[in-house]
Amino acid sequence: MKKTTVLLLAGGLTAVSACKSTQNDTIATGMTTETTATAAATAEEVQLDYPDTKKVDQIDDYFGTKVADPYRWQENHDEQLDEWIAQQNEVTQAYLGDIDFRDEIKNRLTEIWNYPKYGAPFKEGGKYYFFKNDGLQNQSVLYVQESLEAEPKVFFDPNKLSADGTVALTALSFSKDGKYLAYGTSSGGSDWNTYHVMETATGKKLDDQLEWVKFSSPSWSGNGFFYSRYDAPTEGNKLANMNEYHKVYYHKIGTPQSQDQLVYEDKKNALRNFYGQTTDDERFLILNVSEGASGANALYYKDLKDPKSTIKPIVTNFESEYNVVDNFGDKLLVNTNKNAPRYRLVMIDPKKPQEANWKVIVPESENVLQGVSAVGGRIIATYMKDATSQIVVFDQSGKQLNTVALPTLGTVSGFNGKQSDKEVFFTFTSFTYPPTIYRYDVPNNKVTQFRKTEVNVNTDAFETKQVFYTSKDGTKVPMFIVHKKGLQLDGTNPTYLYAYGGFNISMTPSFSIANMLWLENGGVYAMPNLRGGGEYGEDWHKAGMTPNKQNVFDDFIAAAEYLIDQKYTSSEKLAVAGGSNGGLLVGAFMTQRPELAKVAIPAVGVMDMLRFHKFTIGWAWVPEYGSSADEAQFKNLYTFSPLHNIKEGVKYPATLVKTADHDDRVVPAHSFKFISELQDKGATGNPYLIRVDVRAGHGAGKPTSLVIQEYADTYAFIYKNMGVNPYQNNQ
Repeated sequence: MKKTTVLLLAGGLTAVSACKSTQNDTIATGMTTETTATAAATAEEVQLDYPDTKKVDQIDDYFGTKVADPYRWQENHDEQLDEWIAQQNEVTQAYLGDIDFRDEIKNRLTEIWNYPKYGAPFKEGGKYYFFKNDGLQNQSVLYVQESLEAEPKVFFDPNKLSADGTVALTALSFSKDGKYLAYGTSSGGSDWNTYHVMETATGKKLDDQLEWVKFSSPSWSGNGFFYSRYDAPTEGNKLANMNEYHKVYYHKIGTPQSQDQLVYEDKKNALRNFYGQTTDDERFLILNVSEGASGANALYYKDLKDPKSTIKPIVTNFESEYNVVDNFGDKLLVNTNKNAPRYRLVMIDPKKPQEANWKVIVPESENVLQGVSAVGGRIIATYMKDATSQIVVFDQSGKQLNTVALPTLGTVSGFNGKQSDKEVFFTFTSFTYPPTIYRYDVPNNKVTQFRKTEVNVNTDAFETKQVFYTSKDGTKVPMFIVHKKGLQLDGTNPTYLYAYGGFNISMTPSFSIANMLWLENGGVYAMPNLRGGGEYGEDWHKAGMTPNKQNVFDDFIAAAEYLIDQKYTSSEKLAVAGGSNGGLLVGAFMTQRPELAKVAIPAVGVMDMLRFHKFTIGWAWVPEYGSSADEAQFKNLYTFSPLHNIKEGVKYPATLVKTADHDDRVVPAHSFKFISELQDKGATGNPYLIRVDVRAGHGAGKPTSLVIQEYADTYAFIYKNMGVNPYQNNQ
């Protein structure tokens, strides 16, 4: 398939197929716990003067159930809301500014963050390209070299797109001959993209400028490319208006957007999205059609070599997932979970698309077939076994040839190449294994290390284990636990429990330099693979979808109980965190079991489960969650909606809600309403704060400097409320 790099730098609820989030020798100071009396005093002495938050008399009737929505006004972004955000940020920053070790955390993060970060090379137009960040650059720079031995040169520096780093590079795609580069930019973290075109030989930016692009990538065909967009939104709240009537266009280089050819639209189904891709040889245009973020899609195609060809269906229902890998001649190689929850690889003749005519190339196995590449006459399959990667290579008929050896249990990404390539690169990482790039010689099945990442941390000081704990209904759930070697299981270790649990997204081992600060100070990092994710295929996903969403929260609660029961930590030393769908997870956890954790960090979360579908792309999440417009689904949503389950007088964990004013994926009103309700009803003793990034979005494209500051604020808040000073021995 024609490869397009889409730079979604932070995970989250995507439009059509889903929400992740994001050192010399270990510091010898250790993490020092204050006395119980001091820790208790730190928590109980919290006296915060929260801003006055207006309430309105808004009552909604859901099938006879009256539901108050006193903060409905926060859904509209105006001067009144801006003033409230400023007041909340002032309270939050004053609290964080009084934490005397916050600057030490930030300084240490800055120190360990400052190391070269490389992306795997890829080949276009006979040249090699790769991304590199020198260490603290806000965005990675794209380099080019004539050969792997040649001196790299800067090709495109996205840091020059804006002075403050808030205009980000979001997508790029080279024409087949390598003559042109189409790339996308977004401002302030918004999902709205603008597409531009550059001549690769001269670096000259052409006049082409395409607006209102969303949930798309440029897919080349001849002297132009296909892309998807919405009509320009109405004036007003463009960051919250519902996105409807996605359309596919073809743009010819050198022409204005007004002359772009409308390729496909559906006037009868406003809530369908169309994602176009061309095959590597530009023979076929493939349209992935979705009605929501469940992962299931329909599949259409157009034969671009036939001028009379029209767009025709291959699959018209939305019962399963179909991902076209590439074409072999006039047939399409498709990775699907149709009648195969852990996926299988089939060959489909688009002219005879009935399932009876499919040819099975690689049948379903006990492991999840996570990704497939067609490179160098081979089929390279990435499998997932208990949330870790395995690589198996097949010939084009499906005969297994060999496996690719990996250094340890971890996660592989890459293998992006063309059928004509004889080499391809991939990146391997794990919790304590910094991303390392390998070159794979396809014909000879030879793996060589291409580039190793060097970090200023003694990663050998830590160990990773995988455990299987029992959830409420008896289901066995895997969890990774990372900590210093020789950790004492005495129930006193500060522990950071992070999860996601939804949208068929798999949480696999990966390296985070920010996690290293937590670990080097004696902390425990735990990541369970909750139901709702994709770790064990579609059955595991469906076990956490509506009406089974409570299973996800039960799995997370059981993970916390396991860590406490096994003496890794205690409820007074446990922080729970998650972003986007994971923010919903944390919100449900803290409202259902407020006594189980000391700190809660819900980031860009879906907190109002009764109205999420009314904003931007929220309607696409209905297959995952359900809708309050359906009586049975409303009753289910109402039982766990974080906003609607905050109770008067309950002492909730110390809470730092995180969001951004330009988030048009999960609109910030979710977080605004949640913190307003929490500040109003929650019992005193713990702080209930919100941290609102300005000119930032759901996470993608955030400058490095702001990311470091956010981690420093988050860790400082957690340590403070656990009664822990990680640098006490230095004072």
